[in-house]
Amino acid sequence: MASNSDSRSERTARLCAETALFMRDHVLARVSHDLRSPLNAIHSWAYVLERKIDAVDAAAQRALGGIRTGVDQQVQLLESLVDKTRAQTRKLAIDRAPFALDTLIDETVDDVRIALADARGVTLAVQGTPTGATLDGDRERIAQALWLMLTFAVETSAQGASVVLDVSAAANAAQFDVKWRATPAALTDDALAHLLEPFARVQASEPQETGRHAWVLALCQRVAEAHGGKFEQLPLLDGEAAALSLSIPGG
Repeated sequence: MASNSDSRSERTARLCAETALFMRDHVLARVSHDLRSPLNAIHSWAYVLERKIDAVDAAAQRALGGIRTGVDQQVQLLESLVDKTRAQTRKLAIDRAPFALDTLIDETVDDVRIALADARGVTLAVQGTPTGATLDGDRERIAQALWLMLTFAVETSAQGASVVLDVSAAANAAQFDVKWRATPAALTDDALAHLLEPFARVQASEPQETGRHAWVLALCQRVAEAHGGKFEQLPLLDGEAAALSLSIPGG
């Protein structure tokens, strides 16, 4: 029989893998979206040029045909490779059922504390519990999102810092707010313990577009959307207050 330590390690490994999967699919979605606009523009301008170029100019017509063919091939690649690859998370199926919110919080906080926070000397504090609430949602998916939020906060905290999880629950709905003081440089400090993969940490340390979240948090976004809720991230500014927010409305 596997020990509790082995089971916890396996769970952490699975959570890291799920995080990486959702980030990969988020990146693929960005690639697909960002490539389609210029490809569509190239295709449209090729038709404009076709009407301007003499029809008897065989070389020019072949060049335009080559441009359109190349664009069509790129679009087909996006549809056959990129879009199909990310199909696993594009429509996230959830299994709603009532569960005890306090137990989920306790288990998730313990997982993060043992997996990373203790090694960083980061203190995890919870406010607003016990809630005594029962939440109607996909327990495993919500636990994954909450685990990632707390892990990200620890990853972006200095040694010995504090991370606070503020929980509020009412009418079978819940709000999770993770708050801490950001130290973005901690993401890429090789002297510190890490759980998130290097590429995710490097990207998260870069300035984000307004209203965008770090790619590694894509799982949180998808879990929120699947429950009809909302996920938000405040910018990571060195030494400033940072926050992640996940709202799950009543089912």
